[in-house]
Amino acid sequence: MHSEHSSKDHGLRGACSVSATGRRRQSASPEPTIVPVSRLADRVLTGEIVLPRYQRAFVWGPHQILHLLDSVLRNYPIGSLLLWDTTEQLASEETVAGLDVDPPRPGRPVKYILDGQQRLASIIGALHGGAGPWDIAYDLEEERFFQRTPESPTGPHIIPMRKVSSAGSLFGQVAELSPELRERATELYEQFANYLVPVVTLDHMSAEESAEVFVRINSTGTTMNIVDVARAGTWSPDFDLKEEIESLLQVLDAKRYGRVDTKTMLRTIAVASGFGFSTKDINRLRELDKERLREAVAEAAKAAERAVDFLSTQIRTPKADALPYYNQFAVLVEVFRQLPKPSSAQYDALRRWFWLTASGEYFKGWSEAQMGPDLQAITSFAKGEAQEIETGAALPRSAVWRRSAFSKRNAPSKLLALLLAYEDPLDLLTGQRIDVGRALSWQNDKEFHHFFPKAFLRSRGVSSAGANVCGNLVMLTSHSNIWVTDRPPSQYLRDLADIEGEGPLRERLSTCLVEEDAYQAALRDDYDTFLRVRSETLHQRLMQLIGGAAGLVSPAARGEAQSLPDDEGLEEEADSDSLLDEPIDRDSAD
Repeated sequence: MHSEHSSKDHGLRGACSVSATGRRRQSASPEPTIVPVSRLADRVLTGEIVLPRYQRAFVWGPHQILHLLDSVLRNYPIGSLLLWDTTEQLASEETVAGLDVDPPRPGRPVKYILDGQQRLASIIGALHGGAGPWDIAYDLEEERFFQRTPESPTGPHIIPMRKVSSAGSLFGQVAELSPELRERATELYEQFANYLVPVVTLDHMSAEESAEVFVRINSTGTTMNIVDVARAGTWSPDFDLKEEIESLLQVLDAKRYGRVDTKTMLRTIAVASGFGFSTKDINRLRELDKERLREAVAEAAKAAERAVDFLSTQIRTPKADALPYYNQFAVLVEVFRQLPKPSSAQYDALRRWFWLTASGEYFKGWSEAQMGPDLQAITSFAKGEAQEIETGAALPRSAVWRRSAFSKRNAPSKLLALLLAYEDPLDLLTGQRIDVGRALSWQNDKEFHHFFPKAFLRSRGVSSAGANVCGNLVMLTSHSNIWVTDRPPSQYLRDLADIEGEGPLRERLSTCLVEEDAYQAALRDDYDTFLRVRSETLHQRLMQLIGGAAGLVSPAARGEAQSLPDDEGLEEEADSDSLLDEPIDRDSAD
């Protein structure tokens, strides 16, 4: 389907509304009018029809846009549009499809788009745009729409869609074509000039009711994400949740910490409001008055500052990108909301909780069933009833280091980087401290180096996936990385020992979590042994950081981990970007 919904029967005939007191009042039965879609596009550009701020952003992809244009040309129905006619002046978007639109005229009636934004914006972008995704053309010979690229065909038979809104420009281009192609050009022009769509216009409605209508209508079809739903559901002329979320993110900006995703921030607002972390709890924000919502945002903002300070100083994560899972941030914000000034022992417990939950996939599959117990555990910890934050996270296994791909997009790699940073690693060649902040910002992958170079391992028959595992990575400066190049470990390590001495080299290797057994295996160019013993070193260091929190792992999770062989449940192939996803909205089941 091309519309936002599978059906455009808005169900408005004989519609009722529900008042604040629960009483239903009968509203008028609006009759649809039939309007040329080209005329509607013009009215958007001139500010007569506008897009209210509570609408979501444009989300259609190229296929949906081209399919819509094809439906118009074939005279297929694309569904009706729903407008709200009012004299209320609401915050509205200043651009549509990348084009500047005129502002509404003060004091004049305005029609706000409640349903049909994606379709109408697609028509506007195609007919009046022409840059980026809106550089769309129609091939008269092949009779197809396509997005133009530098490699696209050219010629008078290729009609840029922006010319379809100008008869002179269009017919001037096709004047020398065959009669058949000129006829197709005429059909193209007339169809987009005269294509009719039904428009239903509502009036006698408040701004809050219009937002409610928007939420209800957009509950099917191209699904709105939770941020869109929450924004529209809580919107009023004097409150925009998107702006409140932006104020929260600016707290992180002020700390120069970077940003987590907006859904994570919504979780912090929902739990600060007295609900919980889940999508269901986020939807309950609609129950609150705007003053309580603002209070929750303010509480979350103060707690977010404390969470950033903790992560920066206690865990040494200089940027949000370094977090294995953004959901960890949501939990920490709530901890610091309930417990603004932890004791020294509580800070120790928080560090243990962080390393435990970062070491598995607990937050990758965070579900509503987990969120409730986690919130209870936070409250018990904040009240001093528990010495640790109880969690359902399972203990890590050493096999993760030799089986997980190294990529800035996955959680094991971020965890490895944090472990290495925690050791204050020394550069193998210079002995200087490595700028871990630069490495943890993932700005330059040359801060990390394969201890056994990939080219060397390839010559030994090891696949790229087998070489690019976390256990084979250390932090190095770019200068040292270039010095090592693709030489076997036995060669470059002996050169380093000759230059710097065995003692200093061993010390530097230890700060990179490469201990004696791994060093000796590397001197023999024995990759299998190196990977096994280095993975065990990483595992033991992580278990030291988890410390007493390991005792809080549930018996079920502990038993499950102990019953599995070390490699069971891990991916067979460590294909570089295929394992754990980047920690954005995808990082939980909720």
